[in-house]
Amino acid sequence: MPVVVVWIVEGTWPACVDAARRHAPEDAEIVLLHVTGPDAADAAHGAFAGLLGRGHPERDPGTRVEHLAAASAAALLQAATDRLARPCTRVERTGRPEHEVITATDGADLLVLARDGDRTRLGPHSLAPP
Repeated sequence: MPVVVVWIVEGTWPACVDAARRHAPEDAEIVLLHVTGPDAADAAHGAFAGLLGRGHPERDPGTRVEHLAAASAAALLQAATDRLARPCTRVERTGRPEHEVITATDGADLLVLARDGDRTRLGPHSLAPP
């Protein structure tokens, strides 16, 4: 059975899910993958650690940021699952996206992703058509 991993990112997930729906074989196992980067929570933890009188770990805003990020990821994966409208596995990971996606796609047959970001900078010339 082929395994198709669909990388779910805030701005591009509808296009990725639609592409998987259209192009993945009927018998494929589809994995919806969301990766939450650690940067925001790490910054909040670091800011709190730098404050004087920080002896109350329950007040650390980094923990709240982690919970909000997890809730956002769960909602995004649910929306993607609903749009896909076929059985799938949902995977939430936290870490550097470039590492987590590589790890999550080990053994997969296809990775579906979409480009986001500044469209005026299309990347290195080596990626341009000949």
